[in-house]
Amino acid sequence: MPTKAIYPGTFDPVTNGHLDLAERASSLFDQIVVAISASPAKQPLFSLEERIELAEQTLGHIPNLEIAGFSSLLINFMAKREASIVVRGLRAVSDFEYEFQLAAMNRRLDNTIETVFLTPAENYTFLSATLVREIAALGGDVAQFVHPVVNQALLKKIG
Repeated sequence: MPTKAIYPGTFDPVTNGHLDLAERASSLFDQIVVAISASPAKQPLFSLEERIELAEQTLGHIPNLEIAGFSSLLINFMAKREASIVVRGLRAVSDFEYEFQLAAMNRRLDNTIETVFLTPAENYTFLSATLVREIAALGGDVAQFVHPVVNQALLKKIG
């Protein structure tokens, strides 16, 4: 039976760290769905539609990868997609407690859900979308952390 994994997140914006994990996850599973959460409580810089478009432009080269937006519980999205594997990235030990809690809650809500943790390449262990947004908002150059399309979108959005 083909394995389908869901790589969920806000992806506000998609970074080179996200790209690294998506590419590596695509080699582990038959199909990977990058599930972009609407996340209105986080007040994202980019709209859901913009984040989907940026993800399509930066991750679209991965043949077994699909990009989809969602605004439901992750486990409900996974049930609709007939997936039972969640892919999450762990950059540092500080990520572990939160990610462990999410994994345990997802499994409690649906005991068929398994979470697989991937660590990013060493040169991305410090990278987060939050830091990229902050640096860009303060006029810093984030070109080395994001795809050129994302860099241009940040420049346009932030001014």
